[in-house]
Amino acid sequence: MGSQPKKKPNNQLQLNPNWAQLQQKLQIHNSKPPRPSNNSENENPKTILGKRKERPNAELDDPQINPLIPINDDFSLTDAVAMDCEMVGVGQGNKSALGRVTLVNKWGNVVYDEFVRPVDRVVDFRTEISGIRPRDLRKAKDFRVVQKRVAEIIMGRLLVGHALHNDLKVLLLSHPKKDLRDTSEYQIFLKEWGRRALRHLAAQFLGVQIQNGEHCPIQDARAAMLLYQKNRKEWEKSAKDQMRLKLKQKKRKPKKKAKQGDVVIDHAPTAL
Repeated sequence: MGSQPKKKPNNQLQLNPNWAQLQQKLQIHNSKPPRPSNNSENENPKTILGKRKERPNAELDDPQINPLIPINDDFSLTDAVAMDCEMVGVGQGNKSALGRVTLVNKWGNVVYDEFVRPVDRVVDFRTEISGIRPRDLRKAKDFRVVQKRVAEIIMGRLLVGHALHNDLKVLLLSHPKKDLRDTSEYQIFLKEWGRRALRHLAAQFLGVQIQNGEHCPIQDARAAMLLYQKNRKEWEKSAKDQMRLKLKQKKRKPKKKAKQGDVVIDHAPTAL
């Protein structure tokens, strides 16, 4: 009788195969459904929805996809800056006034971007092109404050942009012609019929679409700067050549004036 309790381990050993079978059944039952569910709920949504969410960010952050995105975080003032202005209508609406001005450095990082309150009352915000709305000018800076700051930034630097004469006109500023790099006047960008729009240059030479609807001065300034940077060596060489020609012409002008003066002196006695 004392030996019978010792057989209990044998009974437990006989139950182990049944328990193992139950475990196998439970594993089979539990393992089959989760496999498709894990693939469908965890993997597929992450791969599909994840890509959809990441694609816009990737396009905005990847310079290879969008070349207008700066390649670094350097916001310092560089030897060249690009400027773009957006105008609003004053007077009877046909006169342009400065509504916003943006300056970026050679990397495309914004160094100055301000909405401007014109001196005259705005009668046409030209929102469909300028992107400026009445709320933007409620707390905008005074024109003279912005004008002074822009003058300080561009002084002594190369000024890049498209049709810069329009921007400088509304700013009531001037800039040395030798320091202007205007993409609307650069020979390579010109066509037989004349100047081309910045959006056409950006599409052809940069492969990006801009100015589809409301204009963004940051994009426009970056596009002008990138066009300049891609052609900088040839552009600067042609600029130096033009300066040399002008210097030669200036040296010749005094000689011509002296000849004209001699002619006037010769005619003086005959007039008497």
